[in-house]
Amino acid sequence: MVTLYYLRRFLNYFNDFIKNADFETTAVSQELEVFFAGVSKTLKDHHGLLDGAMNDTQRRAVLDGVSQPASNYRTGIYNNNFSGDKKEISKSSVLEFIETTLKYLDHSIDANKRADGMYHAYNLMTIEDNGDVSVSYLSEMLEGQVAVLSSGYLNSKQALEVMDGLKSSALFREDQYSYILYPNKDLPGFEEKNIIPQELVAKSQLLQQLLKNGNQQIVVQDNTGDYHFNANFNNVNSLKKALKNLSNGDYKDLVQTEQRQLEKTFEAVFNHKAFTGRSGTFFGYEGLGSIYWHMVSKLLLAVQECCLKAVNEGANDKIIGKMFDHYFEIQAGIGAHKSPELYGAVPTDPYSHTPGTKGAQQPGMTGQVKEDILSRFGELGLVVTNGMLSFKPSMLRKLEFLKTNQDFNYVDVNQKKQSIKVNTGSLAFTYCQVPVIYTQSIAENILVMFTDGDQITFDGLS
Repeated sequence: MVTLYYLRRFLNYFNDFIKNADFETTAVSQELEVFFAGVSKTLKDHHGLLDGAMNDTQRRAVLDGVSQPASNYRTGIYNNNFSGDKKEISKSSVLEFIETTLKYLDHSIDANKRADGMYHAYNLMTIEDNGDVSVSYLSEMLEGQVAVLSSGYLNSKQALEVMDGLKSSALFREDQYSYILYPNKDLPGFEEKNIIPQELVAKSQLLQQLLKNGNQQIVVQDNTGDYHFNANFNNVNSLKKALKNLSNGDYKDLVQTEQRQLEKTFEAVFNHKAFTGRSGTFFGYEGLGSIYWHMVSKLLLAVQECCLKAVNEGANDKIIGKMFDHYFEIQAGIGAHKSPELYGAVPTDPYSHTPGTKGAQQPGMTGQVKEDILSRFGELGLVVTNGMLSFKPSMLRKLEFLKTNQDFNYVDVNQKKQSIKVNTGSLAFTYCQVPVIYTQSIAENILVMFTDGDQITFDGLS
Protein backbone atom coordinates (compact mmCIF):
# COMPACT_ATOMS: atom_id res chain seq x y z
CA MET A 1 0.00 0.00 0.00
CA VAL A 2 2.92 2.35 0.59
CA THR A 3 3.78 2.17 -3.12
CA LEU A 4 0.12 2.58 -4.06
CA TYR A 5 -0.22 5.76 -1.97
CA TYR A 6 2.76 7.33 -3.73
CA LEU A 7 1.57 6.06 -7.12
CA ARG A 8 -1.72 7.85 -6.47
CA ARG A 9 0.17 11.08 -5.84
CA PHE A 10 2.24 10.65 -9.00
CA LEU A 11 -0.72 9.80 -11.26
CA ASN A 12 -2.64 12.82 -9.99
CA TYR A 13 0.33 14.98 -11.02
CA PHE A 14 0.88 13.04 -14.26
CA ASN A 15 -2.77 13.53 -15.24
CA ASP A 16 -2.31 17.32 -15.32
CA PHE A 17 1.05 16.92 -17.04
CA ILE A 18 -0.45 14.89 -19.90
CA LYS A 19 -3.46 17.22 -20.21
CA ASN A 20 -1.15 20.17 -20.76
CA ALA A 21 1.27 18.29 -23.02
CA ASP A 22 1.27 19.31 -26.69
CA PHE A 23 0.56 16.04 -28.52
CA GLU A 24 -2.41 14.05 -29.78
CA THR A 25 -0.60 10.75 -30.40
CA THR A 26 2.82 9.43 -29.48
CA ALA A 27 4.88 6.45 -30.61
CA VAL A 28 5.84 3.68 -28.19
CA SER A 29 7.31 0.23 -28.73
CA GLN A 30 4.94 -2.38 -30.10
CA GLU A 31 5.57 -4.48 -26.99
CA LEU A 32 4.63 -1.64 -24.64
CA GLU A 33 1.47 -0.88 -26.64
CA VAL A 34 0.31 -4.50 -26.28
CA PHE A 35 0.99 -4.38 -22.54
CA PHE A 36 -0.81 -1.03 -22.22
CA ALA A 37 -3.84 -2.30 -24.15
CA GLY A 38 -4.06 -5.48 -22.07
CA VAL A 39 -3.98 -3.71 -18.72
CA SER A 40 -6.40 -1.02 -19.94
CA LYS A 41 -8.90 -3.66 -21.08
CA THR A 42 -8.80 -5.42 -17.71
CA LEU A 43 -9.38 -2.22 -15.76
CA LYS A 44 -12.30 -1.26 -18.03
CA ASP A 45 -13.88 -4.74 -17.98
CA HIS A 46 -13.89 -4.90 -14.17
CA HIS A 47 -14.73 -1.26 -13.52
CA GLY A 48 -18.11 -2.21 -12.06
CA LEU A 49 -16.41 -3.94 -9.12
CA LEU A 50 -15.48 -0.53 -7.75
CA ASP A 51 -19.10 0.06 -6.72
CA GLY A 52 -18.62 -2.11 -3.63
CA ALA A 53 -16.21 -4.28 -1.70
CA MET A 54 -14.22 -6.71 -3.83
CA ASN A 55 -14.35 -10.39 -2.88
CA ASP A 56 -11.51 -12.89 -3.18
CA THR A 57 -12.71 -14.31 -6.51
CA GLN A 58 -13.05 -10.88 -8.10
CA ARG A 59 -9.65 -9.87 -6.76
CA ARG A 60 -8.07 -12.90 -8.46
CA ALA A 61 -9.76 -12.04 -11.76
CA VAL A 62 -8.38 -8.48 -11.73
CA LEU A 63 -4.96 -9.71 -10.63
CA ASP A 64 -4.76 -12.19 -13.50
CA GLY A 65 -5.99 -9.59 -15.95
CA VAL A 66 -3.25 -7.07 -15.15
CA SER A 67 -0.43 -9.48 -14.31
CA GLN A 68 -0.61 -11.62 -17.45
CA PRO A 69 0.07 -8.72 -19.87
CA ALA A 70 2.92 -7.63 -17.59
CA SER A 71 4.35 -11.15 -17.50
CA ASN A 72 4.07 -11.47 -21.29
CA TYR A 73 5.80 -8.11 -21.74
CA ARG A 74 8.65 -8.98 -19.39
CA THR A 75 9.18 -12.48 -20.78
CA GLY A 76 9.05 -11.24 -24.36
CA ILE A 77 11.70 -8.59 -23.75
CA TYR A 78 13.96 -10.98 -21.85
CA ASN A 79 13.72 -13.66 -24.54
CA ASN A 80 13.53 -11.62 -27.75
CA ASN A 81 14.50 -8.04 -26.89
CA PHE A 82 12.49 -5.21 -28.49
CA SER A 83 11.43 -5.73 -32.09
CA GLY A 84 12.03 -2.10 -32.99
CA ASP A 85 8.48 -1.69 -34.31
CA LYS A 86 6.47 1.30 -33.09
CA LYS A 87 2.77 1.79 -32.40
CA GLU A 88 0.82 4.99 -31.83
CA ILE A 89 -1.16 5.58 -28.66
CA SER A 90 -3.43 8.58 -28.29
CA LYS A 91 -3.37 11.25 -25.64
CA SER A 92 -7.03 10.53 -24.89
CA SER A 93 -6.30 6.83 -24.24
CA VAL A 94 -3.51 7.72 -21.80
CA LEU A 95 -5.78 10.15 -19.95
CA GLU A 96 -8.56 7.56 -19.84
CA PHE A 97 -6.11 5.00 -18.45
CA ILE A 98 -4.92 7.40 -15.74
CA GLU A 99 -8.49 8.31 -14.79
CA THR A 100 -9.53 4.66 -14.53
CA THR A 101 -6.40 3.68 -12.60
CA LEU A 102 -6.95 6.50 -10.11
CA LYS A 103 -10.42 5.11 -9.38
CA TYR A 104 -8.91 1.71 -8.61
CA LEU A 105 -6.27 3.29 -6.38
CA ASP A 106 -8.84 5.36 -4.50
CA HIS A 107 -10.99 2.26 -4.02
CA SER A 108 -7.96 0.43 -2.59
CA ILE A 109 -7.16 3.30 -0.22
CA ASP A 110 -10.71 3.32 1.13
CA ALA A 111 -10.59 -0.47 1.57
CA ASN A 112 -7.38 -0.18 3.60
CA LYS A 113 -8.64 2.24 6.23
CA ARG A 114 -8.25 0.82 9.72
CA ALA A 115 -10.74 1.11 12.58
CA ASP A 116 -8.35 3.46 14.43
CA GLY A 117 -8.37 6.04 11.61
CA MET A 118 -4.98 5.02 10.26
CA TYR A 119 -4.31 3.05 7.06
CA HIS A 120 -2.69 -0.29 6.35
CA ALA A 121 0.88 -0.12 5.09
CA TYR A 122 1.33 -3.60 3.62
CA ASN A 123 -1.13 -6.26 2.41
CA LEU A 124 -0.27 -9.95 2.49
CA MET A 125 -1.69 -11.99 -0.39
CA THR A 126 -2.67 -15.64 0.04
CA ILE A 127 -3.71 -17.90 -2.83
CA GLU A 128 -6.40 -20.14 -1.39
CA ASP A 129 -7.00 -23.79 -2.32
CA ASN A 130 -9.70 -22.80 -4.82
CA GLY A 131 -7.40 -20.25 -6.50
CA ASP A 132 -9.00 -17.17 -4.93
CA VAL A 133 -6.78 -14.44 -3.52
CA SER A 134 -7.38 -13.34 0.07
CA VAL A 135 -5.72 -10.40 1.78
CA SER A 136 -4.43 -9.98 5.31
CA TYR A 137 -2.36 -7.19 6.82
CA LEU A 138 0.89 -6.47 8.57
CA SER A 139 0.73 -4.34 11.73
CA GLU A 140 0.39 -0.58 11.62
CA MET A 141 3.50 1.21 10.38
CA LEU A 142 4.67 4.81 10.42
CA GLU A 143 5.71 4.47 6.78
CA GLY A 144 2.11 3.75 5.79
CA GLN A 145 0.72 6.82 7.54
CA VAL A 146 3.36 9.07 5.97
CA ALA A 147 2.55 7.68 2.53
CA VAL A 148 -1.23 8.01 2.80
CA LEU A 149 -0.93 11.57 4.13
CA SER A 150 1.32 12.32 1.13
CA SER A 151 -1.04 10.68 -1.37
CA GLY A 152 -3.24 13.75 -1.74
CA TYR A 153 -6.37 11.60 -1.56
CA LEU A 154 -7.50 12.34 1.99
CA ASN A 155 -9.65 15.33 2.81
CA SER A 156 -8.74 17.45 5.83
CA LYS A 157 -11.02 15.56 8.23
CA GLN A 158 -9.59 12.20 7.15
CA ALA A 159 -6.03 13.49 7.39
CA LEU A 160 -6.65 14.70 10.94
CA GLU A 161 -8.06 11.27 11.83
CA VAL A 162 -4.77 9.72 10.70
CA MET A 163 -2.78 12.18 12.82
CA ASP A 164 -5.01 11.58 15.86
CA GLY A 165 -4.85 7.82 15.38
CA LEU A 166 -1.07 7.93 15.06
CA LYS A 167 -0.66 9.93 18.27
CA SER A 168 -2.87 7.43 20.15
CA SER A 169 -1.22 4.35 18.65
CA ALA A 170 1.54 1.99 19.74
CA LEU A 171 3.83 3.87 17.35
CA PHE A 172 4.09 6.91 19.64
CA ARG A 173 7.15 6.83 21.90
CA GLU A 174 6.49 8.98 24.94
CA ASP A 175 10.09 9.31 26.17
CA GLN A 176 11.30 10.90 22.91
CA TYR A 177 7.92 12.41 22.01
CA SER A 178 8.26 10.92 18.55
CA TYR A 179 7.30 7.89 16.49
CA ILE A 180 8.82 4.45 16.02
CA LEU A 181 8.62 2.63 12.70
CA TYR A 182 6.58 -0.35 13.92
CA PRO A 183 4.90 -1.35 17.19
CA ASN A 184 7.33 -2.81 19.70
CA LYS A 185 6.82 -6.46 20.57
CA ASP A 186 8.19 -9.27 22.70
CA LEU A 187 10.03 -11.83 20.59
CA PRO A 188 9.36 -15.51 21.38
CA GLY A 189 12.25 -17.40 22.94
CA PHE A 190 13.94 -20.35 21.26
CA GLU A 191 11.81 -22.92 23.08
CA GLU A 192 8.62 -21.17 21.94
CA LYS A 193 9.44 -21.48 18.23
CA ASN A 194 8.69 -24.29 15.77
CA ILE A 195 5.87 -25.78 17.81
CA ILE A 196 3.16 -27.50 15.77
CA PRO A 197 -0.26 -27.10 17.44
CA GLN A 198 -1.57 -30.40 18.81
CA GLU A 199 -4.82 -30.11 16.85
CA LEU A 200 -2.96 -29.79 13.53
CA VAL A 201 -0.92 -32.90 14.27
CA ALA A 202 -4.12 -34.73 15.17
CA LYS A 203 -5.65 -33.76 11.79
CA SER A 204 -2.76 -35.32 9.85
CA GLN A 205 -2.72 -39.08 9.39
CA LEU A 206 0.73 -38.78 7.80
CA LEU A 207 2.28 -37.03 10.81
CA GLN A 208 0.69 -39.50 13.19
CA GLN A 209 1.95 -42.45 11.17
CA LEU A 210 5.48 -41.00 10.99
CA LEU A 211 5.51 -40.48 14.76
CA LYS A 212 4.23 -44.00 15.35
CA ASN A 213 6.97 -45.41 13.11
CA GLY A 214 9.70 -43.26 14.67
CA ASN A 215 10.36 -41.55 11.32
CA GLN A 216 11.78 -38.06 11.97
CA GLN A 217 12.11 -36.87 8.36
CA ILE A 218 9.21 -34.43 8.83
CA VAL A 219 8.24 -34.23 12.49
CA VAL A 220 9.69 -34.99 15.91
CA GLN A 221 8.18 -35.08 19.39
CA ASP A 222 10.23 -33.78 22.31
CA ASN A 223 10.27 -35.10 25.87
CA THR A 224 7.59 -32.60 26.94
CA GLY A 225 5.14 -33.85 24.32
CA ASP A 226 5.42 -30.90 21.93
CA TYR A 227 5.74 -31.48 18.20
CA HIS A 228 8.30 -29.81 15.92
CA PHE A 229 9.16 -29.79 12.25
CA ASN A 230 12.58 -31.18 11.30
CA ALA A 231 15.12 -28.66 12.61
CA ASN A 232 17.03 -28.79 9.33
CA PHE A 233 14.13 -27.26 7.40
CA ASN A 234 14.74 -23.62 6.47
CA ASN A 235 11.64 -23.00 4.34
CA VAL A 236 8.70 -24.78 2.75
CA ASN A 237 10.93 -26.09 -0.04
CA SER A 238 12.72 -28.23 2.54
CA LEU A 239 9.37 -29.70 3.53
CA LYS A 240 8.45 -30.35 -0.11
CA LYS A 241 11.74 -32.14 -0.69
CA ALA A 242 11.20 -34.36 2.36
CA LEU A 243 7.64 -35.17 1.27
CA LYS A 244 8.89 -36.07 -2.19
CA ASN A 245 11.33 -38.53 -0.63
CA LEU A 246 8.54 -40.04 1.45
CA SER A 247 6.30 -40.43 -1.60
CA ASN A 248 8.69 -43.02 -3.02
CA GLY A 249 7.82 -45.48 -0.26
CA ASP A 250 4.99 -46.63 1.97
CA TYR A 251 3.72 -43.10 2.60
CA LYS A 252 2.92 -42.32 -1.06
CA ASP A 253 -0.87 -42.18 -0.71
CA LEU A 254 -0.79 -40.11 2.48
CA VAL A 255 1.67 -37.63 0.93
CA GLN A 256 -0.56 -37.18 -2.12
CA THR A 257 -3.58 -36.61 0.11
CA GLU A 258 -2.02 -34.29 2.68
CA GLN A 259 0.80 -32.38 0.96
CA ARG A 260 -1.15 -29.14 0.58
CA GLN A 261 -2.48 -29.43 4.14
CA LEU A 262 1.03 -29.91 5.55
CA GLU A 263 2.38 -26.95 3.58
CA LYS A 264 -0.36 -24.81 5.14
CA THR A 265 0.50 -26.19 8.58
CA PHE A 266 4.15 -25.29 8.01
CA GLU A 267 3.18 -21.72 7.09
CA ALA A 268 0.81 -21.52 10.09
CA VAL A 269 3.72 -22.39 12.39
CA PHE A 270 6.34 -20.06 10.89
CA ASN A 271 4.24 -17.40 9.12
CA HIS A 272 7.09 -16.66 6.74
CA LYS A 273 5.02 -14.34 4.57
CA ALA A 274 4.78 -11.87 7.46
CA PHE A 275 8.53 -11.83 8.10
CA THR A 276 9.84 -8.27 7.81
CA GLY A 277 13.55 -8.83 8.36
CA ARG A 278 15.51 -6.68 10.77
CA SER A 279 12.49 -4.50 11.61
CA GLY A 280 10.90 -7.42 13.44
CA THR A 281 14.00 -9.09 14.85
CA PHE A 282 16.73 -6.49 15.54
CA PHE A 283 16.73 -4.12 18.50
CA GLY A 284 18.87 -1.49 16.77
CA TYR A 285 19.46 -0.36 13.21
CA GLU A 286 15.83 0.71 12.70
CA GLY A 287 14.66 -2.46 14.44
CA LEU A 288 12.26 -3.01 17.34
CA GLY A 289 11.51 0.11 19.36
CA SER A 290 13.65 2.28 17.09
CA ILE A 291 12.91 5.78 15.87
CA TYR A 292 14.18 6.27 12.33
CA TRP A 293 14.65 10.01 12.14
CA HIS A 294 14.42 10.31 8.37
CA MET A 295 10.90 8.84 8.49
CA VAL A 296 9.91 11.27 11.25
CA SER A 297 10.98 14.16 9.03
CA LYS A 298 9.00 12.60 6.17
CA LEU A 299 6.02 12.60 8.54
CA LEU A 300 6.63 16.25 9.38
CA LEU A 301 6.60 17.21 5.70
CA ALA A 302 3.51 15.11 4.94
CA VAL A 303 1.60 16.66 7.85
CA GLN A 304 2.67 20.12 6.69
CA GLU A 305 1.33 19.41 3.20
CA CYS A 306 -2.01 18.45 4.76
CA CYS A 307 -1.98 21.62 6.91
CA LEU A 308 -1.35 23.88 3.94
CA LYS A 309 -3.96 22.05 1.86
CA ALA A 310 -6.51 22.58 4.64
CA VAL A 311 -5.66 26.31 4.81
CA ASN A 312 -5.86 26.76 1.03
CA GLU A 313 -9.18 24.90 0.84
CA GLY A 314 -10.71 26.91 3.70
CA ALA A 315 -11.20 23.97 6.05
CA ASN A 316 -12.77 24.33 9.50
CA ASP A 317 -10.61 26.40 11.87
CA LYS A 318 -10.71 23.69 14.55
CA ILE A 319 -9.41 21.10 12.09
CA ILE A 320 -6.64 23.43 10.95
CA GLY A 321 -5.72 24.24 14.55
CA LYS A 322 -5.49 20.57 15.53
CA MET A 323 -3.38 19.85 12.44
CA PHE A 324 -1.02 22.67 13.38
CA ASP A 325 -0.75 21.21 16.90
CA HIS A 326 0.27 17.85 15.47
CA TYR A 327 2.80 19.48 13.16
CA PHE A 328 4.62 21.42 15.86
CA GLU A 329 4.51 18.46 18.26
CA ILE A 330 6.21 16.29 15.62
CA GLN A 331 8.72 19.07 14.98
CA ALA A 332 9.48 19.36 18.71
CA GLY A 333 10.20 15.63 18.83
CA ILE A 334 12.95 15.87 16.22
CA GLY A 335 16.47 15.89 17.69
CA ALA A 336 17.50 19.47 16.92
CA HIS A 337 15.01 20.74 19.51
CA LYS A 338 16.13 18.47 22.36
CA SER A 339 18.73 18.57 25.10
CA PRO A 340 21.89 16.45 24.63
CA GLU A 341 20.81 14.37 27.62
CA LEU A 342 17.47 13.45 26.02
CA TYR A 343 18.76 13.12 22.46
CA GLY A 344 21.81 11.14 23.56
CA ALA A 345 24.17 13.15 21.35
CA VAL A 346 24.80 16.69 20.13
CA PRO A 347 21.27 17.66 19.00
CA THR A 348 22.34 19.43 15.82
CA ASP A 349 24.41 16.46 14.60
CA PRO A 350 22.62 14.07 12.22
CA TYR A 351 22.00 10.50 13.38
CA SER A 352 20.18 7.65 11.69
CA HIS A 353 18.07 6.25 14.50
CA THR A 354 17.41 6.04 18.23
CA PRO A 355 16.88 2.51 19.63
CA GLY A 356 14.56 1.88 22.54
CA THR A 357 17.40 1.38 25.01
CA LYS A 358 19.91 4.15 24.28
CA GLY A 359 20.46 7.56 22.69
CA ALA A 360 20.87 8.47 19.03
CA GLN A 361 23.00 6.01 17.06
CA GLN A 362 24.78 5.70 13.70
CA PRO A 363 26.02 9.24 12.98
CA GLY A 364 26.00 10.52 9.43
CA MET A 365 23.93 12.63 7.08
CA THR A 366 20.79 10.92 5.76
CA GLY A 367 18.06 12.08 3.41
CA GLN A 368 16.40 13.63 6.46
CA VAL A 369 18.02 16.97 5.67
CA LYS A 370 16.01 17.19 2.43
CA GLU A 371 12.65 16.92 4.21
CA ASP A 372 13.69 19.36 6.92
CA ILE A 373 14.70 22.00 4.36
CA LEU A 374 11.42 21.57 2.49
CA SER A 375 9.46 21.77 5.75
CA ARG A 376 11.27 24.95 6.75
CA PHE A 377 10.49 26.62 3.43
CA GLY A 378 6.88 25.54 3.95
CA GLU A 379 6.79 27.19 7.38
CA LEU A 380 8.21 30.37 5.84
CA GLY A 381 5.42 30.23 3.28
CA LEU A 382 7.51 30.07 0.10
CA VAL A 383 5.34 28.95 -2.81
CA VAL A 384 6.51 28.65 -6.43
CA THR A 385 3.72 28.38 -9.02
CA ASN A 386 4.38 28.51 -12.75
CA GLY A 387 7.72 30.19 -12.13
CA MET A 388 6.27 32.86 -9.82
CA LEU A 389 7.33 33.17 -6.17
CA SER A 390 4.65 33.90 -3.58
CA PHE A 391 4.78 34.33 0.19
CA LYS A 392 2.02 32.68 2.23
CA PRO A 393 3.42 32.21 5.76
CA SER A 394 0.27 30.69 7.26
CA MET A 395 2.31 28.36 9.52
CA LEU A 396 4.88 30.91 10.67
CA ARG A 397 4.66 31.59 14.41
CA LYS A 398 5.13 35.00 16.05
CA LEU A 399 7.81 33.61 18.35
CA GLU A 400 10.07 33.29 15.29
CA PHE A 401 10.35 37.07 14.90
CA LEU A 402 13.29 38.82 16.54
CA LYS A 403 12.96 40.33 20.00
CA THR A 404 16.07 42.50 19.48
CA ASN A 405 17.92 43.98 16.52
CA GLN A 406 20.48 41.59 15.00
CA ASP A 407 22.88 41.38 12.08
CA PHE A 408 22.09 38.78 9.40
CA ASN A 409 25.17 37.41 7.64
CA TYR A 410 24.86 35.59 4.33
CA VAL A 411 26.65 34.83 1.04
CA ASP A 412 25.13 36.54 -2.01
CA VAL A 413 24.74 35.28 -5.59
CA ASN A 414 28.23 36.54 -6.38
CA GLN A 415 29.67 34.37 -3.58
CA LYS A 416 30.51 37.44 -1.48
CA LYS A 417 29.85 37.74 2.25
CA GLN A 418 27.18 40.31 3.11
CA SER A 419 25.48 41.56 6.26
CA ILE A 420 22.08 43.17 6.82
CA LYS A 421 20.73 44.68 10.04
CA VAL A 422 17.39 43.06 10.88
CA ASN A 423 15.12 45.00 13.23
CA THR A 424 12.98 43.84 16.11
CA GLY A 425 9.72 42.28 14.88
CA SER A 426 11.36 40.95 11.71
CA LEU A 427 13.14 37.80 10.55
CA ALA A 428 15.51 37.14 7.67
CA PHE A 429 16.51 34.22 5.46
CA THR A 430 17.85 33.65 1.95
CA TYR A 431 16.16 32.05 -1.03
CA CYS A 432 18.52 31.16 -3.88
CA GLN A 433 21.08 33.32 -2.01
CA VAL A 434 18.78 36.36 -2.21
CA PRO A 435 17.99 37.85 1.22
CA VAL A 436 14.32 38.00 2.23
CA ILE A 437 13.12 39.94 5.28
CA TYR A 438 9.70 39.45 6.85
CA THR A 439 8.38 42.34 8.95
CA GLN A 440 5.18 42.19 10.99
CA SER A 441 2.66 44.67 9.60
CA ILE A 442 -1.07 45.17 9.11
CA ALA A 443 -0.45 45.77 5.39
CA GLU A 444 0.47 43.06 2.89
CA ASN A 445 3.04 44.16 0.34
CA ILE A 446 6.44 43.27 -1.08
CA LEU A 447 9.31 45.76 -1.28
CA VAL A 448 11.96 44.72 -3.81
CA MET A 449 15.34 46.43 -3.36
CA PHE A 450 17.78 46.27 -6.28
CA THR A 451 21.57 46.40 -5.99
CA ASP A 452 21.64 49.78 -7.78
CA GLY A 453 19.44 51.33 -5.07
CA ASP A 454 16.12 51.27 -6.96
CA GLN A 455 13.02 50.01 -5.14
CA ILE A 456 9.63 48.67 -6.27
CA THR A 457 6.63 47.97 -4.05
CA PHE A 458 4.01 45.37 -4.98
CA ASP A 459 0.62 45.10 -3.32
CA GLY A 460 -0.06 41.60 -1.98
CA LEU A 461 2.41 38.82 -1.31
CA SER A 462 2.96 37.44 -4.82
